[in-house]
Amino acid sequence: MKKIAIFVDIQNIYYTTKEAYSRNFDYNKFWATVTKNRQVVKAIAYGIARNDEKQKQFQNILRGIGFEVKLKPFIQRKDGSAKGDWDVGIALDVMEYASGCDVALLASGDGDFDLLVQKVREKFKVEFEVCGVPNLTAESLIKSADKFIPIGSDLLL
Repeated sequence: MKKIAIFVDIQNIYYTTKEAYSRNFDYNKFWATVTKNRQVVKAIAYGIARNDEKQKQFQNILRGIGFEVKLKPFIQRKDGSAKGDWDVGIALDVMEYASGCDVALLASGDGDFDLLVQKVREKFKVEFEVCGVPNLTAESLIKSADKFIPIGSDLLL
């Protein structure tokens, strides 16, 4: 059985599935799909702590599925924009855990991760899979991966 490490950019997945399908991502179906006949060595979901009850319930669901949930505080800027970027944290965790797995999987469409995927594949000789909404996942990220798992109706609520 292959060992897999899973990393999920919650904000990216939430907004891309909402934009493309006006539906939510089904984390249970996703887990069942990507872990079939695989041993999970690490699974981390990265999100923003807004301290509202609905978010806390969602985070508990993720924990129940098997994810470690890492949160950054929600920062509202004076101009009304928000900050809560996990890119560096995700990259550090992928580099840390990739050596202990056969497959690394990133659920995100963010093209900033293409260099990370290339580096991890070269350095650790692991398969790298990317999961994202097809029309909203950077082409460079898709091309850098060994396998692209498109988010379609089969992975939505």
